[in-house]
Amino acid sequence: MKIANLSGRLVLVHQGRAVDVAEASAGRFGPDPQSVYARWAEFRSWAATVDLPGKSFDPRDLGAPAPAPRQVFAIGLNYREHAAESGYQVPDTLPPVFAKFSSALTGPISTVELPPGGHTDWEVELVVVMGSRAHHAVPSWEHVAGLTAGQDLSERITQMSGPAPQFGLGKSFPGFAPTGPWLVTPDEFNDPDDLELSCSVNGEQLQKGRTRDLIFSVPVLVAKLSAIVPLLPGDLIFTGTPAGVGVGRTPQRFLAPGDELVSWIEGIGELRQTFVQGGA
Repeated sequence: MKIANLSGRLVLVHQGRAVDVAEASAGRFGPDPQSVYARWAEFRSWAATVDLPGKSFDPRDLGAPAPAPRQVFAIGLNYREHAAESGYQVPDTLPPVFAKFSSALTGPISTVELPPGGHTDWEVELVVVMGSRAHHAVPSWEHVAGLTAGQDLSERITQMSGPAPQFGLGKSFPGFAPTGPWLVTPDEFNDPDDLELSCSVNGEQLQKGRTRDLIFSVPVLVAKLSAIVPLLPGDLIFTGTPAGVGVGRTPQRFLAPGDELVSWIEGIGELRQTFVQGGA
């Protein structure tokens, strides 16, 4: 099953066409895409009965599949080669965890303003959307609603400024968390633990990896995070990025006005961001 946020309304997506959930359910489920996660099990049972043709739509009208999560977790150094290019040791028992703020969330196709004087970098990531509350959970897919594609855009000067890193602020400028194009439930994949992901800038591939190489897999991340913090329906987990980011290159490379960043995950789809220079 695929669900999406189409012009702010929850839709089911099948073969490139959209079914408005509020209309198809006669109001049983509302139009708000975020609210469905609080009733995920009930919604999945209902959605399995829907057999409507749907309507065509413009991908530019898609928003974030979970546009207003209460918590957005981001995982650092979760691929060995990325840890090496970043100059850090591979985490063993607990990965670095930081927050991205929900005001940074956008849909899959967007224009992003580059912060003045900054060094904005790319990080393609698999993103988990929670479908039920998890606290002290065992490693499993039980609590996961589905998966989507994401970019953990990062302004490196802000991120590393001050006496201690400012990961949350450096990664939460407006538009720095594009997600989409939709949420895909785990049963849609042959193996949800092994998906290819990549990103390119102006047609040049700069990252390519597979989620089987995650140091901490999706089920393990759910268990480790929920051992400390209750995970809530609709929460997001950015699971980490493979090697190939700009800050790890020699010479370093960052996004510039006019660049087009395309991010892709197998079985999910692509994000497309265009960058412009922001004001002071």
